Amino acid sequence: MEQVDHIPRPAIIESIRSETPTEKTFALKFTDEEPFNFQAGQFCMLSVLGKGEAPFCIASSPARTDAIKVTVRQYSGGEVTAALHELTKGDYVGIRGPRGNGFPLQDFMGRDILVVAGGIGLPAVQASLLYLLDHRSDYRNVTLLYGARTPGDRVYKDDLADWEQSPDIVCKQTVDMKGDDDSWEGNVGLITTLFGPLEIDGPQTSAIIVGPAVMYPFVVAECRQKGIADENMYFSLERHMKCGVGKCGHCTIGDKYVCLDGPVFTYAEMQQMKGE
Repeated sequence: MEQVDHIPRPAIIESIRSETPTEKTFALKFTDEEPFNFQAGQFCMLSVLGKGEAPFCIASSPARTDAIKVTVRQYSGGEVTAALHELTKGDYVGIRGPRGNGFPLQDFMGRDILVVAGGIGLPAVQASLLYLLDHRSDYRNVTLLYGARTPGDRVYKDDLADWEQSPDIVCKQTVDMKGDDDSWEGNVGLITTLFGPLEIDGPQTSAIIVGPAVMYPFVVAECRQKGIADENMYFSLERHMKCGVGKCGHCTIGDKYVCLDGPVFTYAEMQQMKGE
């Protein structure tokens, strides 16, 4: 079994950004000088003294090794997430990690990249997007499809606006419904409605897909229709994790522990995990 760290590293909250009424992004700077090297797609265990710890994806560029960002949704009954949302700039947290595997971005070099994110799934692919843009000349076309329930439920709104204007990435957004936001002029519909107009070189495309489980079968069907093979679709299943060390069994799927064997799996691997 993988050797894990047992003592959290202290980090100070540099800033807090409210993304939505239920999500905040925390910029956390380590108080020691040891570099925090991680791969896009890995996660960390984030702790609040006296409240416990929970796993969160790392949503910042792997190029910065003295600090990380995490986006936290406050869940009803979630003691750790509630405690995190009560913290302010200058407070301290503990960080253990990085944990798990990441997206094999170096293996994608010379290929088209399709990133599909739904709702709070965008933080799980943020590090990959930042890496791809930092190494833009190593890849062909980079496309992001992002869907949320309403315009107000979108996270990273400033980044999305910048990417929509950037020549380095094709960024398409959609919402399930406009709600009370009459200013929304973008697409309205499920994320699958963004696939139709796309021109994708399927055999030369690697896909990164993260979002609610309900969207996965439909996104897989769209990717297959575009010619993307199951072994070239990569998912992060980090939502299934709890303890992060393979002890609680919460994240077990088939014979795999998501926290130890993942959280990144190809769709071909996911089918084997479920015995298909």
